[in-house]
Formats: sequence, C-alpha cells, structure tokens
Amino acid sequence: MSPIELTIWQTIGAFFTIAIFSFLYKDNPLYKIAESIVVGVAAGYFTVLLFWTSLKPKFWDQIITHRDGVLVIDKWWYIIPGILGLLMYFHFSSKFAWISRYPLCLYIGIGSGIAIPLSLQTFVLRQVEATMLPVSLYPLEAQSINNLLIVLMVVAALIYFFFSMEHKGVVGKTATFGIWVIMVGFGASFGYTVMARVSLLIGRIQFLLVDWLHWVK
Repeated sequence: MSPIELTIWQTIGAFFTIAIFSFLYKDNPLYKIAESIVVGVAAGYFTVLLFWTSLKPKFWDQIITHRDGVLVIDKWWYIIPGILGLLMYFHFSSKFAWISRYPLCLYIGIGSGIAIPLSLQTFVLRQVEATMLPVSLYPLEAQSINNLLIVLMVVAALIYFFFSMEHKGVVGKTATFGIWVIMVGFGASFGYTVMARVSLLIGRIQFLLVDWLHWVK
C-alpha cells in the first residue's frame, strides 16, 4: 500500500472514530451516518462471510460435485435442510407466516437439545468440579489457604440464595458474607469490563494522535 493510499484509509478511519466520539456531546447526524455505515458494512460482511464459509461449502458443494468434468448430484438429502431454510423466508409474508414456524420449531428444538447439555457441562459441572479442591491445614501452604478460601466463598454465596431457612444466626452471618463475596465478584467483573473498554479507547486515541496526525512519536 502506497503512502497516499495509507493516508486516505487512515483519514477515513479517523473520520468514523471522531464521528462516533461526537455522540459524547449529543446525538447528531454525523454520529447517525457513521453508525448506519458501520452496521451496514458489518451486515454485508457477515452475509458474504456466511455464504462462503457455510452455505457454499456445507450445502451447495455437498450436493453438486464435479466428477470427470461432469456436474453430479451427490448427497441429495442435503436438499431437505435447504428447503427448511427457504421456508423461514415465509416469515416476511403476513398471509403465509405460519409456514416459517415449522422450520423455526425444528431449529429451536435441535438447538436446545445441543445447547442445554453443553451449557450444563460448561457452566454447572465444570464449576462444581472447580470447587472440589483439596484442603489441607497441615502443612499450611499458600495453595491450601487459597483452596480453603474458594470453598468457603462458594458455600457462603450459595447459602445467600438458600431461602428455605431464615437468615438468622450462623446462617444469616454466612449469607451476609456471601453478599460480600458476590459484590466482590461483580466489582471485579465490572472493573475488568471497564479496563477492556479503556484499552479500546487508548487504542483509538493512539491511532488519532500517532498514526493519523503524527503528533506523538
């Protein structure tokens, strides 16, 4: 890429960056134009990406194959999911929108059957497994203390959501400690999110001052 082309693309990038930042002042036409262009380009990009990475290799190329220079229909049963996918477009018709419910029901049913066991394995069983840590007070080591704190915090957080028993006495104090554990977890997650966004902001500021304006070396 020549220096002139690089400058042009950097100027375009700077324009959209400043246009998005202008929303910090107030909602304005410049921000709406940049927002619409970003959404449109992203939609077009992912549409083309899905066509070349999903529709063509996993549907069309599976049905139509080349053998000795001749087009041959292979794996014809792939036409069935293709028809179901086309039926989804009846959703745009007010008269025949009910047809789109059948492939949608199949999609939701199959997707749920795949996603629920996977989510259970990932977010429940793995979390329980990660909590079953060895706790040894002798010899007292840093890892043992860390494991003990994790177990106590998990138990305290769970007791806070145990509403079958009134939160009084030991149970109440443990539930209060569970609230602190939950708040610390939320705070750490929020802090991590803020740091990630600030990192993106720093990257954009560096792009404007260093790459585009060359004010900072």
